[in-house]
Amino acid sequence: MKKESTLFSSPNSFHKEWWMQEGTLEHALEYGLSEVEFATIQELLDKKVSVLELAIFGALFSEHCSYKSTKTYLKTLPTTGARVLQGPGENAGILDIGDGQAVVFKIESHNHPSYIEPFEGAQTGVGGILRDIFTMGARPVALLNSLRFGSPELPKTKELVKGVVSGIGHYGNCVGIPTIGGEIYFHESYNQNCLVNAFALGIVDHDKIFLGSASGVGNILIYLGSRTGRDGIHGATMASAEFGDETGSKRPTVQVGDPFQEKLLIEACLEVMNEHLIVGIQDMGAAGLTSSIYEMATRGGQGVRLNLDKVPVRAPNMTPFELMLSESQERMLMVAPVDNLDKILAITSKWGVEATVVGKVIDGEDVELYWHDEIVSKLNPKLLTEAVPLPKWRVEEPADFKRNREYDFLAVAEPEDSFSEIWERLLQTPNIASKHSVFEQYDSSIMANTVNYPGSNCGVIRVKSVKRKRLNQPDKGLAITLDCNSKYCSIDPRLGTAWSVLEAMRNVVSVGAVPIGISNCLNFGSPEKPSGMWSFAEAIKGMREALLACEIPVISGNVSLYNETKGKSVLPTPVIAMVGLVEDVSLVINSDLKDEGDIVLLIGEATNQGLGGSEYLQHLTGHEKGAIPELDYEQEITTNNCIHELINRRLLKSCKDISIGGLAVAMVKCGFRNRLGISMSIKEHSGRKDALLFAENGARFLVSLSSGNAEAAMSLISEYGLKVTGVGKVVKNQFEVIGVTKISTDSAFAAFGSGLESHIAEK
Repeated sequence: MKKESTLFSSPNSFHKEWWMQEGTLEHALEYGLSEVEFATIQELLDKKVSVLELAIFGALFSEHCSYKSTKTYLKTLPTTGARVLQGPGENAGILDIGDGQAVVFKIESHNHPSYIEPFEGAQTGVGGILRDIFTMGARPVALLNSLRFGSPELPKTKELVKGVVSGIGHYGNCVGIPTIGGEIYFHESYNQNCLVNAFALGIVDHDKIFLGSASGVGNILIYLGSRTGRDGIHGATMASAEFGDETGSKRPTVQVGDPFQEKLLIEACLEVMNEHLIVGIQDMGAAGLTSSIYEMATRGGQGVRLNLDKVPVRAPNMTPFELMLSESQERMLMVAPVDNLDKILAITSKWGVEATVVGKVIDGEDVELYWHDEIVSKLNPKLLTEAVPLPKWRVEEPADFKRNREYDFLAVAEPEDSFSEIWERLLQTPNIASKHSVFEQYDSSIMANTVNYPGSNCGVIRVKSVKRKRLNQPDKGLAITLDCNSKYCSIDPRLGTAWSVLEAMRNVVSVGAVPIGISNCLNFGSPEKPSGMWSFAEAIKGMREALLACEIPVISGNVSLYNETKGKSVLPTPVIAMVGLVEDVSLVINSDLKDEGDIVLLIGEATNQGLGGSEYLQHLTGHEKGAIPELDYEQEITTNNCIHELINRRLLKSCKDISIGGLAVAMVKCGFRNRLGISMSIKEHSGRKDALLFAENGARFLVSLSSGNAEAAMSLISEYGLKVTGVGKVVKNQFEVIGVTKISTDSAFAAFGSGLESHIAEK
């Protein structure tokens, strides 16, 4: 009998053992495998491969799980350092922060699911990244997100923004973890492929860190959490393919989340780990039970028996095929000594979390799948996790790369419109306007450890320590930011990615923290296109260059490829999630102006080159091109060190790095919360007036301080060999660059505060 497509059909239409039939090339292609991969699998196995096994190979060979197209490049990134306790390869990375404590963090994508089902896709993205954190033994304490949407005037964009933001807010708010920051960016390239990148961070004591490993012959496998359903089947495969006309038919591949169940799961798992009752644990994320069982077995180096008929289900007549591929949410897999079972069950029962023994660690290296005591698959897990053929995609610089960089933006005449009118219009653009209408939907203060809130340069949380409290020492702080200048990365992927690393570093430094590590979420189009693979390769070069120059390791991350629809790719979007450490959280400052009459200093010099690829240039000409500014790492590091010392010596009241929109936008962002303005005189500027206002070149900060600290601050800045190019004061009613232009605070705040809503509000 000819087998029908199994991708989205009900298994009830097949013979009960259809999944045990011999797998064919047709099956392989259906499950996302290539002809080369199918041939490789046949060569590796000394037996016929079944439909079930082909589906398992398809999930773990997918880009989403294997990183097969990007592994070679990722290995060039710096991943070690004095603080690194766990680098890439586990569920999340870990850095030492002193006092026997460590920080655990990671960022991941949930792009395709969020486009198909915005609410469920976004909220399950949050749930998944939280499980990556607490599976390491850490209590999650902060969430952030990086979002990319299409043109804001499109009805689909409005629908996506509403659904995604609601999903993020719902999950985070219900599970009780603060969302303390993030970023939102709009561009037509994301019209049919939004990006939803979720970040989570947790705290763990060194002696309570757990890894995802199955070891110890005789130890049992415990399935914990929600029952398995038919949602999310083939989710990993779907996330590893570009969209076409059939997007709506992919809804069954999107998972359904339950934040209340996740909260119970967090507490149950952390208590079990706190009692040291297990030897390994992993969440069932992409590819569900498949990824958990084969990855844990690979890390443990021992065999595993999994009794699929013991897996708790919430739908009748589920087959091994569905059980292995389902991506139902809020599920974990634990490995524990059998003698600890009663204690584990007592804890899970207390929290109302279902726990079931589904297998055990056995001699040998194979993963054996059983169905009602009959073996249905026996595979060496390394064949699935380490033997995927690495494609060698052609890398080719796109034809328009040099042309776009050589665009002479300096030949564009300064506008005839008054700068004040342009200033006001820029403040209303969706990529510059305040995002408070989005952030207000997130609970940012729950857990009572939030120091800096969404809308600041950088989110900051307080880290409490029993040891420090006993010694009467101040609490530490962790600063977290997510950054990517997608437009810069489109013009020049290498330099744009390096700029994104440096922008993240400036944000972290501006609150008083020292950068200690990053996670990354690398969102790109199809690697099969030579220009797409070139963009990725160039971005990794830029990231490596910046991280090495600044001595910052990458400890975790995610690659999301095939972010394109009908052949149209999103802008290269390598999101940088950077974490910084503050030894005394009372030192932390934010970007808000505090008091009328305070002194304002502009540190660093605007250049004409800062107009290349800027928001201002696009607003003026409609062009997204022009060479972006080169980086001066020595100048960047020197400036950051100076800012850090100014904050450490408590000389500053506020600090804001100058980035998108230039000085003009930075001034308004600093004044928005407390409704204060700035009047500034420029001491030194040899370039264009529009560059003075709108250039986006780096190593520049806008700081405020009391008049009593001015002399000490100026002296310190001079010691670092830096220029103060502007001096002003905090005023009440206007923003002014003397001799250039000015705008009333009322006009500025009205434009900045309502700009986003004017674009995305439903008509």
